[in-house]
Amino acid sequence: MKWKSISPSNAVILIVEDNLNNFILMTRLLAFLGVKKCEWKASGWKVLEFAETLGHIDLILMDIALPDADGFESLALLRSHPRFQGVPIVAVTADASLKNVARAREAGFNGFIGKPLDPDRFPEQVRRVLQGEEVWERE
Repeated sequence: MKWKSISPSNAVILIVEDNLNNFILMTRLLAFLGVKKCEWKASGWKVLEFAETLGHIDLILMDIALPDADGFESLALLRSHPRFQGVPIVAVTADASLKNVARAREAGFNGFIGKPLDPDRFPEQVRRVLQGEEVWERE
C-alpha cells in the first residue's frame, strides 16, 4: 500500500511506546530528521480514542509489547476506523524474530523496525516511510 509522501518537517508522528527512554530516543532522532511534532501514548489502552483527539496524523510508530492492549490489538482497532486506514503504521519492537516480522506483515503493519534502534539508521528509516516506502528491517 502506497501513501502520500510528506516532508519530515511537516510530519505529525504518534509514537505508541511504553518505555520512556525509547520514546525520548525516538523523538531526539526524529528531531534530527526535522520532525517538529511527536505525540506519545504509553500503552495500547484506548489508543484509537487518543489518536482521534490529535487531529491529523501522518505516521504511527508502534511498539508491539504494550501494556493493556498489544500492538497487534491496537493496530486492528486503528485499522477499523476509516480515518486511520491510510495512515502508515510501523511496528517498532525488540522482538525482531522472523516469525514476528511475518506476523506484523500479515496483521497489516506497513513496516517493521527492530530494537534496539540504530541511531545512525532510524532517521533514514523513518524518512523512507514518510516518502511512501514500506521499511521491513529487523535491525
